[in-house]
Amino acid sequence: MGDVTGIERTLVLLKPDAVSRGLVGRVLSRFEDALLKIVACKMVLMDEELNRQHYFDLEDRFGPEVYNAVAAFMQTGPVFAFVLEGVEAVAIVRKLVGATYPDQAAPGTIRGDYAHQSKAYANANGLPVANLVHASANLAEAKREIDVWFAEGELHEYRTLADRYVS
Repeated sequence: MGDVTGIERTLVLLKPDAVSRGLVGRVLSRFEDALLKIVACKMVLMDEELNRQHYFDLEDRFGPEVYNAVAAFMQTGPVFAFVLEGVEAVAIVRKLVGATYPDQAAPGTIRGDYAHQSKAYANANGLPVANLVHASANLAEAKREIDVWFAEGELHEYRTLADRYVS
């Protein structure tokens, strides 16, 4: 990641709803437009083991019903997983993605522009919230999640034209 202070890496998952709607390219371009560099990517069909590794604490925090709904949803189709690198990448990605619940996400954010399901609707209908994107919440979570999804050899170091503005 270089020696520049403030350069971070973070994990982003485009969930099955984003992939099935054909939003991968549009969402990726939002991150690249913000000078975030893709340093790893792959498409994965999540199995129970990967769900447990990624959502290791979800059941403890919210109960088995929530974990089971999320795990079932994440296994409905492929997930596009990628690692972004850039200045304060974790916070920038969270800002670009928008609030967790799409109906609360500001226009101009990924969820605000492309997802509109509310928590109340999802809960009333026994559905997981289809919010398109998972983004690491903080640096510690980003490190743990990147290690779950990518081997060290799958993370790439390279320079982009935008790097001249940050180093």
